[in-house]
Amino acid sequence: LKLKVIGSPSRSLNIGGVAGLARRPTPGCKMPGMNCQKAIQIWSEKNDNANPEEAKVIKLMCLSPPIEKLDASLNSLVAVEHLSLSTNCITQMIPLPALKNLKILSLGRNMIKKISGLEEVGATLTELWISYNSISTLDGLSPCQKLHTLFMSNNKIKEWTELQKLQQNPELTNLLLIGNPIYDGLTKKQARPKVLEQVPKIGTLDGELLTGEDDAEEEPEAGAEAA
Repeated sequence: LKLKVIGSPSRSLNIGGVAGLARRPTPGCKMPGMNCQKAIQIWSEKNDNANPEEAKVIKLMCLSPPIEKLDASLNSLVAVEHLSLSTNCITQMIPLPALKNLKILSLGRNMIKKISGLEEVGATLTELWISYNSISTLDGLSPCQKLHTLFMSNNKIKEWTELQKLQQNPELTNLLLIGNPIYDGLTKKQARPKVLEQVPKIGTLDGELLTGEDDAEEEPEAGAEAA
């Protein structure tokens, strides 16, 4: 459908094209974000009005609009053991002092550039799933003395020496690093001894149990944690 513009006989406006342009989604995280309190409310409504203060597993993921900023309302989740905030637009981690039972924290597929705020949950946290972000250093993990699983694939770790910082996590045995710049130009088999040189106690690397055997050479492939 074309509409002639009054006073300008030579111009016409394609209404269908303009409408299509208006409906086109904006790339990235530019829409107004949802706050955590609202996300918790939606979770409760979708789970038969469950009390979030009593829930052990809470998944605030793939929301529309997405969560952009973590806030203190998450501290109401006092019983949570597995908290998923993956696939949002979160840019920064925050301390969560009331989450005394938290064991698994999932923040994959966000916009986080730095690991921080884990001091208050370090005594209980055993798994951190934070793949597909923009993290370039491994600072901030030292408080997590019980951490045994770290999913860090598809971030921006560029220096092998960053892995030395993981020696501060004595129970760490399961590590996912595929998709970081340190692996550029290397197969998983070639990267394996370089990782073990920095973190010798790892038992599972990039989803494969390390047996010490000379496994067949494999090409790197994208890795991602479950939600």
